[in-house]
Amino acid sequence: MKWGKRIFAGVLAVALTVALAACGTAEPSTSGQGSQTAQKDPIKIATKPMTEQYILGEMLALVIEDATGYPTEITKGIGGGTSNIHPAMEKGDFDLYPEYTSSGWAVVLKHELKSVSDEEMFQKLKEEYHNKYGMTWIGLYGANNTYAVVVRGDVAREHDLETVSDLAKVSSGLVFGGNPDYMEREDGFAVLRDTYGLNFKKVVDLDIGLKYTALVNGDIDVTNGYTTDAQLGHADVAVLADDKQLQANYFGSTVVREDTLEEYPGLQEALEKMDGILTDSEMAQLNYSVEVEKKDEKQVAHDYLVSKGVIKE
Repeated sequence: MKWGKRIFAGVLAVALTVALAACGTAEPSTSGQGSQTAQKDPIKIATKPMTEQYILGEMLALVIEDATGYPTEITKGIGGGTSNIHPAMEKGDFDLYPEYTSSGWAVVLKHELKSVSDEEMFQKLKEEYHNKYGMTWIGLYGANNTYAVVVRGDVAREHDLETVSDLAKVSSGLVFGGNPDYMEREDGFAVLRDTYGLNFKKVVDLDIGLKYTALVNGDIDVTNGYTTDAQLGHADVAVLADDKQLQANYFGSTVVREDTLEEYPGLQEALEKMDGILTDSEMAQLNYSVEVEKKDEKQVAHDYLVSKGVIKE
C-alpha cells in the first residue's frame, strides 16, 4: 500500500504514541566502560510487536552495551511494524532495529518476492538502503522466520507426510485453519493452495493465538505457522517441507542508520557479533521460553548470548 508522506506522519505519530504508552521505553543503561560512552545519547532501538522481536531487541542492546559501553534505549512493539518503523528511522527517531530480508525487499523497496536469490537480495538491500535512505544492513542472525505448513503429529504419521506435496494427496479429508492475515494476503493461503493443488474438506479462520490449540485439540488438522514459532518442537506437530520452494525467506538482520555508525565508533563491530548466532530451532526455543514459560525476554536474551560466548556473564 502506498501512503503519502503526510498520511505516514499522522499514522506514525499515533502508532508511536500507542507503542510508548502500551510498552514503554526502556531506561537507558550502560555497562560502565568510561565517561566518553556515558556522555553519549542512548542508541535508540525499535522492535515490532512480537515476542521474537522483543528478544532480538534485547540481544542488540546487550551486545552493544557489552562491546562498547554505549547506552541503549528500546521502544518495544511499534504498531504497524516495518510500515511505521522505517519512516521513523528515516526521520532519525530510531537508530536501528531487527528486520527481515524479504520484509525490507517487498515492503520498503517494493520489489517482488523471490525475484532474486537470497544472496543477491542481501547485497541489493545494502546497496539500495544506502543510496535511498542512508542506512545499511549488518549481519544475518541465521534464523529464517518464514511461513511453514504445520500438521498435527498423528495426521502426519497416519499419512506418512513429509512434504506439502504429500499433503495434497490427502488434503480432501482434512480441515485447514489459518489466521485471517494469512488467508487474505497475496502470498498466503491462495497461493499455497494453487501451487500445491490443495483441496481441503473445510477451511476456517482462526485467531493467530488459537491455531496451535485448535490443532492439538483436533479441531483442525493443518495450519499455517512460522518456522520460529514457540510451539514447534514442543507440541505434537510436524512441519512439512516446502518441496516446491514456494515461500520466500525472511532472514533476520539489523537495519541501522549510517550516521549512527559514524557517531558511535565500534558500533558496527558490535552488531556484527549477532551474525550467525541463531538457528530456526534455537529462535523457536527462545520464543517458547518467553511465551509459554513466561520468562523475562531480557534475561532469556542475556543467558543465550552468554551461552554462545557473545557477551560476558
